[in-house]
Amino acid sequence: MKNVIIIGAGITGLATAHHIHKAGSNFLVLEQSDRVGGVINTNKEKGYMYEEGPNSGVIGNAEVINLFEDLKELCSLEEANENVKRRLILKNGKWEALPSGLKAAVKTPLFTLNDKFRILGEPFRSRGKNPHETLADLVKRRLGQSFLDYAIDPFIIGVYAGDPNRLVPKYALPKLYNLEQDYGSFIGGTIKKSFAKKTEEAKKVTRGVFSVKGGLSSLIDALYQKIGKGNVVLECSDIEVMPRNNHFIVSYKDKNGKTIEIETNKVISTVGAYQIDKIAPFIHQDTIKKIKALHYTKVIEVVLGFDTWNGIPLEAFGGLIPFKEQRDLLGVLFMSSLFSDRAPKDGALFSIFLGGVRRQEIYKMNDQEIEAILKREMCDLMQIKDYKPNLLKIIRHEWAIPQYEADSGKRFKAIEAVEQQYPGFVIGGNLRNGIGMADRILQAKMLADAVLI
Repeated sequence: MKNVIIIGAGITGLATAHHIHKAGSNFLVLEQSDRVGGVINTNKEKGYMYEEGPNSGVIGNAEVINLFEDLKELCSLEEANENVKRRLILKNGKWEALPSGLKAAVKTPLFTLNDKFRILGEPFRSRGKNPHETLADLVKRRLGQSFLDYAIDPFIIGVYAGDPNRLVPKYALPKLYNLEQDYGSFIGGTIKKSFAKKTEEAKKVTRGVFSVKGGLSSLIDALYQKIGKGNVVLECSDIEVMPRNNHFIVSYKDKNGKTIEIETNKVISTVGAYQIDKIAPFIHQDTIKKIKALHYTKVIEVVLGFDTWNGIPLEAFGGLIPFKEQRDLLGVLFMSSLFSDRAPKDGALFSIFLGGVRRQEIYKMNDQEIEAILKREMCDLMQIKDYKPNLLKIIRHEWAIPQYEADSGKRFKAIEAVEQQYPGFVIGGNLRNGIGMADRILQAKMLADAVLI
């Protein structure tokens, strides 16, 4: 008998377990794979330290800082250095710095003169009335086409590997959507919010980019140790939840093929939308369809390392490539320029992304074809004189990033209906509440609170 069963030992499941453990409640985490951490996995090889999944997070809520405070004896947050403030956008085959202020915005070649004047008039435009308006339509209406092409589109490529013509701000970027709905303007809302009095918790939200000393796996290891390794069961197959009277029976097969059944009062699922029907077969098929309709994009991530760097200066976060530029890369992150101990002293480490919503055909290419793209694009974009990488890893993410599109409202309502019909069964994971690491950490606190009532 357990008070709470958590399904999934990724960052969401482990952070949820941490809060439940702090509260002194009895719990167990079940994980299908042979390791904890989900997509987060740090590797060290040939003098490089690289991530096989997410490369960094943003301090977008106080729970990020609170979690690291809880784990301060086991791991340390590492904020990116000053290079993070400079972000490059490709236009006409040339890198341009994304403007960070009004003066830079006036001078930048990224936006047309007409759209620069449109930006000045943004506070005076009326609110949108369509809650399912796409991000592309919203940006064109308020800021203009060039701002969409060379600011928002590359931003969306960097976050979602997505398409602004399909993402809906109400679901995908609720803070942006609410700026217009609550204040009538992006610019006006940002200014008004900057003058609002902040609570002590709000002051922790710096929006800074972070990793962890020793890599993101250090955070996972700290959580694993904190909650107690004996409270996590790995290599669980055929996990299934069934309601019974006022509680649940959770069954699974262990690594030896033996079927285990556990009685529990509460169940938290953190699995992807594509797995929810297997975990919870009791959910009505019409409801399952609405949840599973979530679109996940496929992404290829390439880790590229050079012992001696001979290309362009790397004093930036990295470079993003707008879809309009018609290149075969989504973007390049300069990881060794942001965080310590990522590459040899005179070397460089990059995380490069290909595929995404609008280039799914690239995901089907074999490794040799991907390597040919890398050599061609990196030599051109990064001006590499001698392309001989000392580290090359091609990582394929089939279920990389969920896309919060127009059907998201139906998914959220379907999840709420399940939770109301089956009290004690709580659905988390990146199918709701955002996709970033900070979103996952915040949701973990919400999930724990929901079952600790």
